[in-house]
Formats: sequence, C-alpha cells, structure tokens
Amino acid sequence: MKSSSLAAFVGLRGRFEVIEFCSLADDEPTLSYSPLLRGFLKTFAYVAEHGGIGLTASKGFKRNFVHWAAREFNWHGHTEADLFAVNKVLNEQDFMPLSDIHFLLTTLKMGRHYKGQFKLTKAGTEVSRHPGQLFGIITPFYLFEVNHTGYTRFSDGPLLGNWDMFLNILNVEAEDGITGADLRHTLYGPPDHSPLPRYDDVLGSLYLNILRPLCWVGLLHMNRVKGFQSTERSVFTKTPLWKAALKLETDPLVKPATRH
Repeated sequence: MKSSSLAAFVGLRGRFEVIEFCSLADDEPTLSYSPLLRGFLKTFAYVAEHGGIGLTASKGFKRNFVHWAAREFNWHGHTEADLFAVNKVLNEQDFMPLSDIHFLLTTLKMGRHYKGQFKLTKAGTEVSRHPGQLFGIITPFYLFEVNHTGYTRFSDGPLLGNWDMFLNILNVEAEDGITGADLRHTLYGPPDHSPLPRYDDVLGSLYLNILRPLCWVGLLHMNRVKGFQSTERSVFTKTPLWKAALKLETDPLVKPATRH
C-alpha cells in the first residue's frame, strides 16, 4: 500500500467503532480455517461426552484434559509434539491457546466452574450447536477486547494504529502474502539500523497483538520460517475465511484477479 493510503487510514483512527463481520451459516466451509473455533467445538464435544472437565485447585483444566486437547486440537505451532518437546507433562498454562479458550468460555458466560468441574451454561450449550453464530461471538471479542500482551513480560506501549487500520491494510497487503518484515516496513518504516541482528520490539508487538490473534481466529495463515528472526521472514496470507467473514473499506482496492 502506498504511503498516502497508509496516512489516510492513520487519519481515520477512532472514526470507526465497529468492524463489520458478516453472518456465517453453520455449514459455512471456511469456518474450518479457524483453530479457535475448532478448539471451542472440540471442548464442547468433550463436555457433552464426559459431563464436564476436571479443574485443579487453582481452577485450571486438569492435565488429562490438557493432554487430550493438545492431541485433538492439533494447533499449528502448538501441536502435541511441539508442546511435549519442551514439557514432560502439560498444565493448562503450557498450552496457551487452551488458556485463551478457557478464559473466553468463562468470560462470555458459556461455561462456569462448579464443584471442581467446568460445566457449560445453558447459553454455552445452545451456542455450541451453531458454529457460525459462535464464530461471530468469539472472534470480535477475542480480537478487540482481549489483552494479548499477557504472554510477554515486556510492558510495551500500544501500537500506533487501531484495528480499522490494521485490517484494512492487511486486506490489501496480505492478499498474496506479505512477510512480517515487509508489513512492519509498510506500517512503521524499517527498524533502526544495527550491525548485528537483534530482536525487533515493534514487530514483536505487532505479532503478539495483531498477527498471531488473526492467525488463531483463522483469518490469516502464517507460513512459518523457523529460526532467529522467524517473524520477519515468515509470510502472512489471508485465508478464505477472511473473505467470507469481513467487509472492509479497502475491499475495492483488492486486486480482482486474485480475489476469490
């Protein structure tokens, strides 16, 4: 995106309060791209089969369920193999996506803690039957209301911009894929020159607060490159779910030849 377009969206900060999500049918095929939705649905199915999920004294999910979830969720970057490569046993806090799901379930009143068990509420039981509606509830809340910096010990200041800006720019720039480094350059310019490779705090914050949440809800796909400066070299691309779920101001700027 040209710098003038970027400046225009920076100037629009605060003008829009709501990102428009499209209503999706329960059988919408692109919902399969959402790891977060898949984790919710598998958790609902487990509760339906077992009557609840056991809780630890600190109100976390017990290890038997965490181990089951690690295997069944098959979460990219947090698979069973990934998690057991660095842990002998898994507690809830070792499986970050599951911690987020637990938080969302209780915060959105879809589940509650009762006598050492996690149980679904009436509302949770009802919405568990409607994946399209569930996606429309959890996705905006997760993106726009959750503090994603809880995973880092750094207390970085807020990123310059808002969700309108990030989504509209990604709508154009990630149509055919964009590296983390190129997106950082588009948004904020290049990092300060250094003779040696070093951690880019700005890109790190962009990843934690914007890119990873978008990947976890299934709107972006990260083609991860391993090793140092992974985020800089990894490619982020819009999934078909992005195009099904979002209506954005920059839609007319997306190249017709590549938009499906």
